[in-house]
Amino acid sequence: MKLSLAGKPILIVEDNPVIRKSIRDMLYSLNADTITEADNGVAAINAMAKTTFEIVLCDYNLGPGKNGQQVLEEARHRKLIDYRSIFILISSEQSTSAVLGAMDSKPDEYLTKPFNAQQLISRLSRHFARRDYLGGIEKAMAKGDLAQAIRQCDALLERGDVKMRLHLSKMRAELAIAAGDFESARRIYLEVLQHRDLPWARLGLGIIDLQNNNIEQAIAGFQSLVAENPMLMEGYDWLTRAYEALDRHQEVEQVLQQALELSPQSILRQKKFAETADKNGNLEAAEKAYKAALKLGKHSVHRSCSDYAGLAKLYAKTNAGEEALKTLNEMRQEYANQPEAELRAATLEADLFRAQGDDEAAQQALDKALDLCGRLGGKAPRELQLEVARACFLNQQHDKAEAILHGLIQNHIDDEQFLNNLRAMQSGVGMHNYSEIQIQKTRQALIATNNKGVALYKQGKFKEALDLFEQAIATMPENKTIILNMLKIIIHDLKANPADADKERRARLLLKKARQLGVEQHKLGVLQMEFGKLHRPAAAKA
Repeated sequence: MKLSLAGKPILIVEDNPVIRKSIRDMLYSLNADTITEADNGVAAINAMAKTTFEIVLCDYNLGPGKNGQQVLEEARHRKLIDYRSIFILISSEQSTSAVLGAMDSKPDEYLTKPFNAQQLISRLSRHFARRDYLGGIEKAMAKGDLAQAIRQCDALLERGDVKMRLHLSKMRAELAIAAGDFESARRIYLEVLQHRDLPWARLGLGIIDLQNNNIEQAIAGFQSLVAENPMLMEGYDWLTRAYEALDRHQEVEQVLQQALELSPQSILRQKKFAETADKNGNLEAAEKAYKAALKLGKHSVHRSCSDYAGLAKLYAKTNAGEEALKTLNEMRQEYANQPEAELRAATLEADLFRAQGDDEAAQQALDKALDLCGRLGGKAPRELQLEVARACFLNQQHDKAEAILHGLIQNHIDDEQFLNNLRAMQSGVGMHNYSEIQIQKTRQALIATNNKGVALYKQGKFKEALDLFEQAIATMPENKTIILNMLKIIIHDLKANPADADKERRARLLLKKARQLGVEQHKLGVLQMEFGKLHRPAAAKA
């Protein structure tokens, strides 16, 4: 049966009008009747913001401005495309770095110029068949309903479709990891590897080792994987995470450098490499990477004023004060009227002016930073708040530093890596163990709150337990432990009292907040599973 695109909204993103017409004619031959065109990346994003397209055909090289990879990254970041859409990235580039850069963004399909109608039909047909087959799983995953996604995946596996078994096994193992069911995931990966040596199965075993804190074993697995599959960019990313878990920053830098040599267009890796090389004292490499991140960020959804601030801080370290101030001025122009950018600039200026002996200008900059920090409150990135506290210590304003650190410690008392960063900052300004008493008191208070809340819950005093955790969240709105424990109590309460719309709404909000705060998926997955199962009986009855 001939593929028909009638009624399917389609977007063509191509800067060359001749090629755009050629693609349009191919689509018309397939009965397409709803075609939108864009000749640059910004126009493409604007079109996707207005219409949900089933098919996006996007060229990689779009001339000045965003490239196709950046269009795809922004569309995903802003949720302008979903599991029903197919995003086909088209490129005439043949170099390894260009192809890897394009594939790094994981388009649904990839086409090399020149291509013909039959090649396009092949990609579209393959995707639509896959979407129709896996639609139930992907819809449940998009809704965050792991329980339903797993049920759907198991049902398809039971059908015994030989052609789809490997793909379904991969999805099922990934769902098991997301749900924190590492044993099931390991069993699936090992079963696959008995028949074929597939990189994704080996990668999955390494991820499980890392999540189970078998870090050295994970490192060995990832090292072997990238050595045998040097184009598998995910392998470098997971090896980086494993080294980070052991604070082996020199190895992190080396792995990132290897990855960037293969795929230099990844802005997130450039950022990470810049920060790591800076931390390791490799300032020349850090400067180059910061500049690369700034260049890539010009048209990227991942652009950030922190890249300018990082470069300016690097110049300050090398006593290039004028270069640092120049970089901060560029940041102000690029991020005009953005409080975070102004806060970063003012905080660093307090350091620069103090180093130059201009105490009055340093104090004015610090006063400005403190005012901005107060206005931003918890919206200011925590590492930036640490920088402000550091500037306060250096300018002998310990009480103001303590006020900032108090909030940071309360919210992040369960994040040992951040607490180590806080300790390192204090040691760097000669304030060794300055906040240690507060850290220990806050940790004890958190344990006491948790214990009391759990005890109230076990006594059947659900309302009192929830009230206690609500009070704790009011004072520690970003504390992951409090959020997770409150979620557990609400979900357990919903099992006994399922028809409580307010508690369901609260659970959804807490799940969303936990995701935003970066709670590990395997910890959150168990709760997502339990929450998803609450709706199964009602859904089955309906």
